[in-house]
Amino acid sequence: MARLGFLLDSDNCIGCHACTVACKSEHDVPLGVNRTWVKYIETGTFPDVARKFSVMRCNQCDDAPCMTICPTSALYRADNGVVDFQDDDCIGCKSCMNACPYDALYINPETNTAHKCNMCNHRIEVGLEPSCQIVCPTEAIKIGDLDDPTSEISRIIARDDVAVRAPEQNTKPKVYYRGADQASLDPTRTAIANDGMVWADTLRDQNGTRHPTVPVTLGKKPESENGVVARTAYTTSHSVTWGEKVSGYFVTKAIAGGVMLMAALQVLLGNADEQAAVGVVPPIIAGIFLAATGALLIADLKQPGRFYYLLTKGNWSSWLVKGAYVLMAFAAVCGLWWIGGLADSPGVLRVLAVPAALLGLGTAGYSAFLFAQCEGRDLWQTPLLLPTLLARAVVAGGAAYVVMDLAMDVPDAAAMRWALLGGIAAVAVLTWMETASHGSRHVELAVHNMVKGDNATFFWTGVAAGLVAPAALLIVDRAADVGSPALAAVAGVLALVGMFFSETAFVRAGQSVPLS
Repeated sequence: MARLGFLLDSDNCIGCHACTVACKSEHDVPLGVNRTWVKYIETGTFPDVARKFSVMRCNQCDDAPCMTICPTSALYRADNGVVDFQDDDCIGCKSCMNACPYDALYINPETNTAHKCNMCNHRIEVGLEPSCQIVCPTEAIKIGDLDDPTSEISRIIARDDVAVRAPEQNTKPKVYYRGADQASLDPTRTAIANDGMVWADTLRDQNGTRHPTVPVTLGKKPESENGVVARTAYTTSHSVTWGEKVSGYFVTKAIAGGVMLMAALQVLLGNADEQAAVGVVPPIIAGIFLAATGALLIADLKQPGRFYYLLTKGNWSSWLVKGAYVLMAFAAVCGLWWIGGLADSPGVLRVLAVPAALLGLGTAGYSAFLFAQCEGRDLWQTPLLLPTLLARAVVAGGAAYVVMDLAMDVPDAAAMRWALLGGIAAVAVLTWMETASHGSRHVELAVHNMVKGDNATFFWTGVAAGLVAPAALLIVDRAADVGSPALAAVAGVLALVGMFFSETAFVRAGQSVPLS
């Protein structure tokens, strides 16, 4: 099997966009999206300035994260090594877009499926060259077999100084650059000035979406954002892929998993015989929020009618598929718990307590493994994500129980309030650790965006409403031994509202750093 790759010769590229136009023509690529494009950067200080060009596209990785995360194997490797795609299998989940460290994938607005450069594989298979290679007037684009030492690109790679994009991601890209400015290949070293780009007056596209860019003002480099050495003069817009539906799904499944976690705790505390507050109501709440989780997940798909492909065409390397089975197993246990509650059978609840607790934690926490597969988003790779999600499940479960306490007699209500307060304290500590993180430059930029940038309002609202206010109310409740459940219930509602804002800040900030 061949290992086809590209050599992109930036020394010879003149920025004519012939490759982009040929690609659009060959594949009927709609306006506003691109399989391949030419990035411009400007270096130096007037009058000693230069404009440099680099062709951006899919890197045809040997270890392709887009293939790993794709839940239906719509992205696959052809016999010649090309990472290709199958429209008919794509559900439009957009996970591949966040898994790719190179901004190579987009959702085709006409088919609502993920597309990217596939090296014109339909041409290669019949012995023709890719359309971009044919039209390049300076022969700056070359394709060849990297396993063939006699091929032209193998000889160039062996002889000359070449580079790849984002080598730290260990995806083993097969697109090599000769003569490219390192600032062009590392988008965190360039920034869009506050007067926009070559053909754009502002930083926002026609939909009002901000172009991902390093947050610097023209002529100024904040100390926390040093390292910018060039100006991004032209690139394509890459909008936020996952938004509020994903943030909402974090909250709904935290409630579903958390309320059953607290119900299991109630069983451990000897309250399995409490039919309503332990046996019947918690699985009903879990079922409602599991349904909401499923609705949000399906609504976020670009091809919602194909959601069942997760089961019929599931790729078991994807945590989207594994997560779907975790949710189904949890739903089954909740159903059995509800039946046991209706039958007023404490013994059934005692048997189900451990599975319910474990699957509740799994429901809340599996997204940490899904986000870890999004290799393009370094902020989401944090090892703190799993404990944070589990702590949020405790918060959500405690919140559900203190609100339930308004309408029914909840046993060991004090324990539920202490659990809620403990969960809030754990989340607060984990949040502080996360914002104090100094990992990769990508992480630092994402944290800056979350705490001081575009998503700071979401973040600080989450801190105030979800951590500070409910903690203060619960401390007063516990210190004054308030008999009424109202104060704790308000704290629980605030904790859930703040959780949504915090998750929104985290999800959006992770996507704020430019990848191309």
